[in-house]
Amino acid sequence: MRRFFTFVLGLAILVPLGAWAQDASQAVSTRQQQLQAQLQALEGQIQAQQKLLDIAQGQHQTLQTQIDAFDAEIKKTQLQIQAINLTITQLNGDIGVHDHTLTQLSAQLDAEKESLAQIMRQTQMLDDYSVVSVALSSQDVSGFFSDLDAFTSIKSSLAKSFDEIHSTSATTEAEKEALQTRLAEQEQLRTVAQLAKQAVQAQEAQKRELLAQTKGLEANYQKLIASTQKSAAQIRAELFNLRDSAAIPFGTALMYAQIAEKATGTRAAVTLGVLKQETNLGENLGTGSWRVDMSPNRDQLVFPFIMQALGLDPDKMPVSRKPSYGWGGAMGPGQFIPSTWACYGGFVNVNTGTCTPPSGATGFWAGPWQYVASKDRVRKLLGANVPSNPWDPKVAIMATAMLMADNGAGTQTKAAERLAALRYFAGWVGAKNPAYAFYGDGVMEFAAEFQQDIDQLAGL
Repeated sequence: MRRFFTFVLGLAILVPLGAWAQDASQAVSTRQQQLQAQLQALEGQIQAQQKLLDIAQGQHQTLQTQIDAFDAEIKKTQLQIQAINLTITQLNGDIGVHDHTLTQLSAQLDAEKESLAQIMRQTQMLDDYSVVSVALSSQDVSGFFSDLDAFTSIKSSLAKSFDEIHSTSATTEAEKEALQTRLAEQEQLRTVAQLAKQAVQAQEAQKRELLAQTKGLEANYQKLIASTQKSAAQIRAELFNLRDSAAIPFGTALMYAQIAEKATGTRAAVTLGVLKQETNLGENLGTGSWRVDMSPNRDQLVFPFIMQALGLDPDKMPVSRKPSYGWGGAMGPGQFIPSTWACYGGFVNVNTGTCTPPSGATGFWAGPWQYVASKDRVRKLLGANVPSNPWDPKVAIMATAMLMADNGAGTQTKAAERLAALRYFAGWVGAKNPAYAFYGDGVMEFAAEFQQDIDQLAGL
């Protein structure tokens, strides 16, 4: 009997669970503080470079100010790439620590399950242990009850630990799931980092070309500026590329964007800047299948109803391929996912009459769904008489302007437009992430270029 209790007691020695949780928490906290300090330092440097860039761009255009602007842009973009890489490191570190904690918890849980099982088996033995058996055994009665008290204490401690492990494991698993959601940011961040790298290379190439063409002389620079001024006809004839749709003349794209500006308040140049930035993101353009790449519990349930209303074959329409972290299935130049398009294109859940799930609703996306012309927001603003098609350039440009206006771009301040672009890319919460700054900056840079063309066409 003594041997049994010694064996069980050995199994039931509890590894301090709090120590694991504390070590993991301390490791995360320390590393987070280090990375956050580095990130804040980088943000300060980025802001300093932006001020230099603003100064250079605000001065009279000379060869030296243009070179200063290139230098500031290159340095700022390089710092943004560092910020993106820091954020990715932060995400990976958090997830790694939680994975390690879960592994330890699982091992301890398995060991204590076995201990508990053995104690439960021996409980039956004790229950069957009669007074006669005690009397006939070599063990004295006081020793038996001493062992029995120890046995009860072990059972109580093990049960308490068992509950604690379950609770901690559930909490850690929930935290890990939240971090897995944040993993979705990584693919976006890597894409943005790649764009930033390409931008640096392009900026450096432009600087080298400028110096080669001017030989460092101001007079040559002024002649170059004069010779590169595009005519109105050239601007209108240039092609404007769109994701998952055929390119259209810039003049046509501008006309659509100006119609959208009057309807929504989003500047035409900003709408075109968003669409150009989205086109540049094109890693997963139109190479996906809705049956494979869309979220099966959300967008796959809505998409067939959209296709039915448009009279299109869902298996033939281009959608974005899903990345490694989540789901794709975005449609057209504006890259709307079906569940978002529902609220712009006039689709409602038949049971609820809404395009968004009420709080606590279950099975909402299963529908069925119905097209309601009066709820087709894009169609209303375009004055059209057919359901809105997200692959149609005119529709896509209007829908993009609408979403940007919903995100706050209608005030037409540079800060509001940049923030609206970040919300377009990363949502209202993700827009606050400094690692996404390059997307917002890219949109505003494209918008500035488009505004110059627009002003020239207007004779300003």
